[in-house]
Amino acid sequence: MKTLADLEAIRAKALENMGMRREDAGSARVVVGMATCGIAAGARPVMLAFVEELKRRGLEHVSVSQTGCAGMCRLEPMVDVMLPGQEKVTYVKVTPEMVGRIVAEHIVNGRPVEEYTIGAAQ
Repeated sequence: MKTLADLEAIRAKALENMGMRREDAGSARVVVGMATCGIAAGARPVMLAFVEELKRRGLEHVSVSQTGCAGMCRLEPMVDVMLPGQEKVTYVKVTPEMVGRIVAEHIVNGRPVEEYTIGAAQ
């Protein structure tokens, strides 16, 4: 950073990323388990993949946040997707490669990817 314009560009990028972390009534939510167990299992790249995929698709009505341990460490990384008027869906053993399909099928089209869910993992 050498100029005021550089600083303003950093500020604008940070504000853009913060917009995805804001929760509005009636908006969709993605919550990534980011406790020690989740991070060790690869939750950080999963969260970044959600942020990038949502930004790439221009889905501004979806917030991305993190939570602590859900107590099922063997299923990490875990992701909850909550759409208005629908029950929460929990995805398990999520990889960055799975994120595009979750966004396309569940968040955009409202159809959970059943084979990625906690029910299919048991």
